[in-house]
Parts: sequence; structure tokens; C-alpha cells
Amino acid sequence: MKKLVSVFVLTALTTTVASAAPSYITRAGNGAYNVIYDYTDKAKTGWYVGGRLELSLLNWENEYSSDDPGVDATYDHDDYSFEPVFGGSVYAGRTFNYFWRAEVEAGLIGQFEDKDDGASFKMTVPYLMANGYYDFANGLYVGAGLGIAVPKTELDMAAFEAGDRSERAISPMGALMVGWTYELDYNLVLDLRYRFAGFMGTEQTRKLDNGYDFTNDIGFIMDNSISLGVRYEF
Repeated sequence: MKKLVSVFVLTALTTTVASAAPSYITRAGNGAYNVIYDYTDKAKTGWYVGGRLELSLLNWENEYSSDDPGVDATYDHDDYSFEPVFGGSVYAGRTFNYFWRAEVEAGLIGQFEDKDDGASFKMTVPYLMANGYYDFANGLYVGAGLGIAVPKTELDMAAFEAGDRSERAISPMGALMVGWTYELDYNLVLDLRYRFAGFMGTEQTRKLDNGYDFTNDIGFIMDNSISLGVRYEF
């Protein structure tokens, strides 16, 4: 009798468990069950967006010239070395095959301003770049970028005629990058990057009040920048 009761109780429990089983558990027969796992809600898409705050150290030369014979030829240029400016950027990209990334970055390389003997000079540089990166397993990465810079300069002095003080140029911009990333959580990544970039500046001519021309020609501008950013991975 005890054995018969035990068999009855075991059968009842098995039936109850089977009827109460979740939808992802199905009976396969012979006392076995199939369990369906679905992890699609935890998989990353590869897409990401982010932003960076940046310190740039700029190097360039302002080369001055004039057809006015009264202009002092001893002051024909100004050299600027590792001038600090603060800027930033936003970016969006995608990861391919675990180690490769491609992104589009739009930013501003700060604003530099200088005043000397009644003359003022100001320069700002917005830019747009396409970047490619290779990520190593330890968080380090290397990359390169190509795009355009749009430097804007403003030149002003009491001896100039009234008129537009600003000049813009569109220049190809190239860059090499090295950096390091650290995962703050599953979706949030800290990004520390060094970038060496270069582009050409503007050539700006203004009229002096005596009718002669005064020109400021900016050649190659070298940018060494360090940025700290955060990106969100979808």
C-alpha cells in the first residue's frame, strides 16, 4: 500500500510541475524537457555615440606683408608654439568584427586670441572628420582620420579701413590617434585620446586707411591634442 501511495504522489507532483512550467520549457517526451534561451535583449548592436572635451596645443606662423613702403619690415611674422586652446567634439560610429571601429566626428579646436600694439588677432577652427580605429584587447587603440577644417581668423587694427574683419578657409585635415578605453559599465565607456593633426590656415588681406594692402598669411597649423570623452554603446 505504501508503495502505491508513493507512486500516486510522485505522478501527481510530476503532472503539477509540468502544467506549471513556464512557456520557455516544453516537454520533449521520455521524461525530458526542452528549454529555450533568448539573449537577444543583451546583445550590443555595435553602434555608439559620444562626446569629448579637448585641450589642443597649436603651432603655426603668422606671416605679414604689405605693399605700403612705410610698414616696418622688421615685424614681418609672429611664431606661435604650443598655444593652449580648449575645445570639444561629438561623434557617432560603429564597431565591426570586434576590433575595428569607424566614426564621424564634428568638433571645434577652441579659440585663440592675441593683442599687440593696437592690433588684435583671433582664430577658431571647426572641423569634420571620418575616423577609423583598431582596438586591442587591453583597451589600447590606434587610429587615423581624414576630413576638413574650416579655420576662421579675425584681424583688426585702428589703421585698417572699415569692413569685414574675418576670413575663412576650407582645408584638408589629417590626423593620427592613439588612445585607451575603459568600460565603466556594460554600455558606458571612458575614452582617453591623443591626436596629432594638421591643416592649412587662412590668407587674409585688409585695406589700410592710406589705401595700401596688409596681408596675414597662415601656413601649416599643427595640432597636438589630448581629449577625455565618454561614449554610449547601444
